[in-house]
Amino acid sequence: MTTPVLIASALERHYEVSSGMFRKPSILKAVGGVDFELYAGKTLAIVGESGCGKSTLARLVTMIEEPTAGKLTLDGNPMLPEDWADLRKSVQIVFQDPYGSLNPRQRIGAILEEPLKINNKSMPTEEREAKGREMLRLVGLRPEHYDRYPHMFSGGQRQRIAIARALMLDPKVLVLDEPVSALDLSIQSSILNLLMDLQERLQLAYLFISHDLGVVRHVADEVIVMYLGRAVEKGSKEALFSNPQHPYTVALMSAAPQANPSKAKKRIKLMGELPSPLNIPDGCPFAPRCWKVQDRCRSERPELGGDAHSSACFFPEP
Repeated sequence: MTTPVLIASALERHYEVSSGMFRKPSILKAVGGVDFELYAGKTLAIVGESGCGKSTLARLVTMIEEPTAGKLTLDGNPMLPEDWADLRKSVQIVFQDPYGSLNPRQRIGAILEEPLKINNKSMPTEEREAKGREMLRLVGLRPEHYDRYPHMFSGGQRQRIAIARALMLDPKVLVLDEPVSALDLSIQSSILNLLMDLQERLQLAYLFISHDLGVVRHVADEVIVMYLGRAVEKGSKEALFSNPQHPYTVALMSAAPQANPSKAKKRIKLMGELPSPLNIPDGCPFAPRCWKVQDRCRSERPELGGDAHSSACFFPEP
């Protein structure tokens, strides 16, 4: 079996939240013990509703924030904070908003060359420019775009520029944080096809953050479903979409639009309130909203198994 490029073990990220004067700060557990592996040429998708910890997980993997607990390993070596400056060359991120992620005062050429100026100061100017122009061509843009400003491009073109910038340091892992959610539907497919083509050509490992199950079904190899900072189901794309086990996953998929409107579909509406991330219940976090809840769910927390397809549920779907 291929050796994983990046391994995450029991990753956690906690934040202190002020509870008022003279009170002890509350602890918000944004990510509460997540494990996964990334492989060259493969895509792991992280899905879940807003606030489940997807973007926090992306910041941990890209070394923007340090984990509260757990560890990350890249090519068999621990990703320690003192080594982050060098390791960031191997792990890059493409942000959600192509309008906010590019400096409006810089030309596209300067935006592309900046990572090389910071991380490879010895590279000659001509070499930097040549690589920037080659990368622009690789993402489907023309040579004359090199000297233009971001406001001269459409949203899809800006996201292509953001992808080109992320690839300038020849990374092994690319974190894609909702890379097409800010784009028109007509543009999304072209960006997704570009990402898949680049992955095949460069053998990149993708961590794909999304809430859109249709997009995930198109690009992912493996899927992890998160709820309140924890992974509640994991498995291959085929297994998870054909036979979701956790009730939360079933509810998510029932809410996703489908291409065939005549096909019978049962919509599951979740009742009850979402627990506060500052006060997650002792038992299963999904218990207050689950239609299959039993007494055991309120007293014990189910753990995610180590099988190829598993769910953190005492009473999974058959």
